[in-house]
Amino acid sequence: MADGLLGGVGLGSQAMIPQPECTGWAVEEEPAPLEKGLFQDEDSCSDCSNHDKPGSSLPSFVPSGKTHFPEIFQTSQLLFYERFKAYQDYILADCKASEVREFTAEFLEKVLEPSGWRAVWHTNVFEVLVEVTDVDFAALKAAVRLADPYLCESQVSSFTLECMNELLNLKEHRLPLQELWVVFDDSGVFDQTALAIEHVRFFYQNIWRSWDEEEEDEYDYFVRCVEPRLRLYVFGYQKNSNIQAKGIRPNGQKVMHVVSSTMMTGLLRSLLRDRLCQEPCKEETEIQFHSDPLSAINACYEGDTVIVCPGHYMVHGTFAIADSIELEGYGLPDDIVIEKRGKGDTFVDCTGVDIKISGIKFIQHDAVEGILIIHRGKTTLENCVLQCETTGVTVRTSAEFLMKNSDLYGAKGAGIEIYPGSKCTLSDNEIHHCKEGILIKDFLDEHYDIPKISMVNNVIHNNEGYGVVLVKPTIFSDLQENVQDEIEENRALKIPTSEEAGTAERVDLEELIQCATGKMELYARSSLSEQVEGNCEIVNELVAASTQKGQMKKKRLSELGITQADDNLMSQEMFVSIVGNQFKWNGKGSFGTFLF
Repeated sequence: MADGLLGGVGLGSQAMIPQPECTGWAVEEEPAPLEKGLFQDEDSCSDCSNHDKPGSSLPSFVPSGKTHFPEIFQTSQLLFYERFKAYQDYILADCKASEVREFTAEFLEKVLEPSGWRAVWHTNVFEVLVEVTDVDFAALKAAVRLADPYLCESQVSSFTLECMNELLNLKEHRLPLQELWVVFDDSGVFDQTALAIEHVRFFYQNIWRSWDEEEEDEYDYFVRCVEPRLRLYVFGYQKNSNIQAKGIRPNGQKVMHVVSSTMMTGLLRSLLRDRLCQEPCKEETEIQFHSDPLSAINACYEGDTVIVCPGHYMVHGTFAIADSIELEGYGLPDDIVIEKRGKGDTFVDCTGVDIKISGIKFIQHDAVEGILIIHRGKTTLENCVLQCETTGVTVRTSAEFLMKNSDLYGAKGAGIEIYPGSKCTLSDNEIHHCKEGILIKDFLDEHYDIPKISMVNNVIHNNEGYGVVLVKPTIFSDLQENVQDEIEENRALKIPTSEEAGTAERVDLEELIQCATGKMELYARSSLSEQVEGNCEIVNELVAASTQKGQMKKKRLSELGITQADDNLMSQEMFVSIVGNQFKWNGKGSFGTFLF
């Protein structure tokens, strides 16, 4: 536990994060820049140091002001990854909203020193030095007494020692842990205490909402609430990539990059025969040699090709691919392994117009964003192996992803996340041993476009949750219930309903579903009915959701007095094709919906 919590503490400037709320020692008109910590700004920190002393691995700072407080642990500059891992793996795990306090208390009981440490009690009015004598883990509070000598910094001059004693008596000398900032100790004994309190403070200031316990308590609280809020409130986290394409080389030439840790004569002859001189070239081609794939990727321009020879390559950066290039392994995927080490958000980040990746095994470590993200453009992945640790592949809005004959496994989130307005084609793949197989993001909002999804002959098995999950807002289900209530009420009053007036539209929907699932009838008659049922279920649900989206839009336009001709659903391009997939041994079944 200790190693897991402390192992990811970043001390460099890139590790600093902005705070959404002003909780520093001094009030500033402008938000702190990215390099500043929670209490670390120009006016509020007279000294900030990173101690290289044996024992403590955390930095410290001295709060500014007239009162000479002791050094405080600086715990605010944690990476997104570090906070993510702490909440997911150590604090909240798979708890429900109603279990958050219980799980938090259990976590604190394991890592927090129950007494013997000092802290600065920090409020908007004053800071005062206290000593902790006991901890009530269930209440997330500490029993304290004023430290000797008495040290207090207050914005109110009349706030005397007597006033402070009276205030503590009113509070029964019990203070919320999140209001305490642990005094630095270079022995390392209180590092865990400082970090644990930081995680609790950050959670209740930026993530927890008072209404969370009132919501439906069926789903994983971390997945449903913590991760999206962590991205939004912690960082104003931007997922869109800012990678700039280089374009065509100034001389107009394309280069072939060969990656090999060592180049032997036999390997070179094989490359010349199989890849470098396959057919007579009309013009000479430049060949560049690299010892690692990352340097080859960084050297690429539009139209270049990277050939990775057999070997196990360790990389410590992100593959940022902004130009249309080909990255291919020379051999079998298991013989060409690219493994990411070091912390970071992404492994392979694609924004190029047409990127092709083939014949490589990727192994991911310590990333949050996932093993592969397609922000825009088209990325084709063929005959690859993706060994994930967090999310697998993310297909962002307006991006296109084609995955063929590949193997994806190990994602703690979804194996593949499909965003609205994207295009995703999956053919002859295996997606297994993930938390969820494929997650289709909510596309019901009027600003979102419907994703185009094709899944043919994939095997989706042994995932912890569903094979495929569709994310929908709770209001969608409420709307369906309200429509049904309205129908029943109008029938009782003998008022024609939009349901009755739209019989033709309803028939169109039935025809569309029948058309979309027609290819499944042959399978349904076979002995594979259990496996193939999931195909029909997914198609039905996606088509129904799409139709509901159209009806919601039409209703809004009607309320504004805008009439719109009925859409002929059969004339629209089919946005979903799901045929011949096998769903086996998924924990919750082949398909499910996730309401938020």
